[in-house]
Amino acid sequence: MSKTNAFEDNILDHIFTNTDITLIGDAAGVLGSATAGSLYIALAEGDPGEAGDLVTNELTLAEYGQYARVAVARSTAGWTVSGTAPTQVSNDAAVTFAEMTTGTGVTASYFAICTGSTIATDDALYIGTLTTPLAISNNITPSFAIGVLVIEEA
Repeated sequence: MSKTNAFEDNILDHIFTNTDITLIGDAAGVLGSATAGSLYIALAEGDPGEAGDLVTNELTLAEYGQYARVAVARSTAGWTVSGTAPTQVSNDAAVTFAEMTTGTGVTASYFAICTGSTIATDDALYIGTLTTPLAISNNITPSFAIGVLVIEEA
C-alpha cells in the first residue's frame, strides 16, 4: 500500500515548510511548529544508506577543515514542494558551504537533510545522491544552485 500523492505533498510540506496537515485527529490536524527553525544540509562521501549513517560517511574536518552543515529555513523561502507526482522537494535558494582552505581534500557524493547542525550525528531525515560527485579541495567553495538538491517522497 502506498500513500496518496496529496498526502505525500502534505508530509513534505509539513517537514520542509512547517505547514499544518489538517483533519488528522481533528480539524486542526498535525500542526506546524510554533517556531519553524531550520533543517541542515550535510555532505557525505559514502552512502549513509537507509540507516542514515553519517557518523562514518559525513565529511570530516581533517578532509575539509572549514566544513559545517548549512542551515536552510523550514519555509517556502527555503524549500519548494512540487505538488505533482512524483512528489519532490528541492532547495529554494542556493546552498553554499565555506571555502576550503585547509584539509586533505574529499569528494562528496551524497547529501542529507538533517535535524541538527552537529557533524557526524545520525540525525538524517532524507538522503540524496549528488548527480555529479563534488571534488572539494583548497580554494573550492561548494555550492548548490536553486533546485539542485532534490528529495522524492515515495
